[in-house]
Amino acid sequence: MDKIKMTTPIVEMDGDEMTRILWQMIKDDLLLPYIDLKTEYYDLGLEYRDETNDQVTIDSANATKKYGVAVKCATITPNAARVEEYHLKEMWKSPNGTIRAILDGTVFRAPIVVKGIEPCVKNWKRPITIARHAYGDVYKGSEMKIPGPGKVELVYTAGDGSESRELVHDFTCPGIVQGMHNINKSIESFARSCFNYALDTKQDLWFATKDTISKKYDHTFKDIFQEIFDSEYAEKFDAAGITYFYTLIDDAVARVMKSEGGYIWACKNYDGDVMSDMISSAFGSLAMMTSVLVSPDGNYEYEAAHGTVQRHYYKHLKGEETSTNSVATIFAWTGALRKRGELDGNKELMEFADKLEKATIDTIEGGEMTKDLSLITTIQNPVVLNSGDFIKAIAKRL
Repeated sequence: MDKIKMTTPIVEMDGDEMTRILWQMIKDDLLLPYIDLKTEYYDLGLEYRDETNDQVTIDSANATKKYGVAVKCATITPNAARVEEYHLKEMWKSPNGTIRAILDGTVFRAPIVVKGIEPCVKNWKRPITIARHAYGDVYKGSEMKIPGPGKVELVYTAGDGSESRELVHDFTCPGIVQGMHNINKSIESFARSCFNYALDTKQDLWFATKDTISKKYDHTFKDIFQEIFDSEYAEKFDAAGITYFYTLIDDAVARVMKSEGGYIWACKNYDGDVMSDMISSAFGSLAMMTSVLVSPDGNYEYEAAHGTVQRHYYKHLKGEETSTNSVATIFAWTGALRKRGELDGNKELMEFADKLEKATIDTIEGGEMTKDLSLITTIQNPVVLNSGDFIKAIAKRL
């Protein structure tokens, strides 16, 4: 059989731990037999990030700007324990945060719905898409430990040298402090991405922050969204029969639980991180969610929304069998391949992505699945497969 040809490479960002093992299995069993795969490869494994002083992460983001489409494996964001475990030079920042800061844009995350995996929230009938702002806030934050009594201030020095100050806290004992920022341009991109995606998918759009408490920071998000909606999108939304509304984040959480789904919920960076995990887990599994970063200038980075599955990796290193769900990682590849095909006018590549997704869903609906899904499925007597055999079962259907 002739392999499907590619004209432009996809930027491939390899990752860490168990997802790195699955990454190679997916390529070997599901992609390379059928596609003459062209990728621009970057190793974002923690050891190589440390070796290059995280330059490899920056290079991979810039390559995404060059080629337009990337696919990323899950990566470790190191904490103090990881610094010790991997003997790191320093506690490197989140690779996702770095990439998002360079590309800007919005992360859209939606659950992968299959028959036999019913949502925990019984009234959810349709997928809920999380639109997560992909720049700034805590992911670009600066932090300090305060050793003892003293004053911490925010200081803005204007171009003419004039200063304005805001007291953060007058410490009387040791503590901690964090400074974070965002920029209007990125918030405007976030708003337009959300409005456009809502129009493309004909779904209502919700946006939620905590502007009653954060009267300048969060209120700026609220104001920018409303200004752009009123001036550019209100008539388009009316014509499409969809709505946009703003609400407080705590009110949004309450509404989501009572809803039937079928809308886009736009969140700030950290809120989107947390809520996408909640949505995906409630729909079935963290490993059953698509995630794509869409930048304002038309670049796309596809990834799994979950982490590196550390616990399974340690079992794997001991030679023990694992049953790790690879669906979200497979869908990261199919998303990237479909978009590459769409941008290059490569129909074969787009059709292959559709077939691989169908084979994956058919495998689960046919009763063959990983352990995490077997514990929550309504399918009678499911066959529980280990990590490799699940991918091989998909390959058989493919």
